[in-house]
Amino acid sequence: MDWRGNYQGSSFFELLQVEQPQLMPNMSAMGQAPIDSIPHGTTVLAMRYEGGVLVAGDRLATAGHSVASRDVVKVFATDNHSCMAISGAAGPSIEMAKVLSVELEHYEKIEGQALELDGKANKLSQMIRQNLPAAMQGLAVVPLFAGFDLRRGSGRLWKFDITGGRYEEAEFDATGSGGIYARETIKQGWRSNMDQESATKLAVDALTAAADEDRATGGIDLERRIFPIVKLCSRAGVEDCLEANIESAYRDTLARRTNGGSSS
Repeated sequence: MDWRGNYQGSSFFELLQVEQPQLMPNMSAMGQAPIDSIPHGTTVLAMRYEGGVLVAGDRLATAGHSVASRDVVKVFATDNHSCMAISGAAGPSIEMAKVLSVELEHYEKIEGQALELDGKANKLSQMIRQNLPAAMQGLAVVPLFAGFDLRRGSGRLWKFDITGGRYEEAEFDATGSGGIYARETIKQGWRSNMDQESATKLAVDALTAAADEDRATGGIDLERRIFPIVKLCSRAGVEDCLEANIESAYRDTLARRTNGGSSS
């Protein structure tokens, strides 16, 4: 007997829709709450480097003009070779990241192999499209998705709109309220042959610039030991950048600012 019942495909998301629709994420109830009272994540970014792709996000969540959380996690490993960074309404975004992770694990168990990276981006696109009614009420989910393409042997990244449209970026992107400032900083320093250390330093520079210009983006807090989440995805898999490395990159950023931008 097939435990999947009437649904015979390999998608966990579609399985829920057919067999257990009451377990589907319900965003309509959240839409009844005042938008200003719902925590929103802000600035996240992704960039390719030589050998992989980096995904990073600040830790601040805001509700209107108030701080909802100073240490929210906005970057998630969705499987061994992909990551999702969230901006927009925090609750639906985090739930979508968790569902995508289960979806990819479910597919691999059913099919006996991992989904291609393009397929993973398509799955996320479908979930965002399902969230469109909630997005029209102000509960938008605007993620970045990135990973290492084992077939191509390189890092890749995508951005999305609220309708589920997906757009692959060749080099880098940033989104959220401070995304424009982070993107400008990356544009000035990005190189295709950057190593992991250089990419981490550039990501910290970009998030620091965003925090300076955008009040909804959280800067690094050395006193509370709150650092951005930075994940590096390469052929070896997804790994977290050490806080010590992030702190070193931040102190280097501060030193260069003190010296008027000089590297000395």
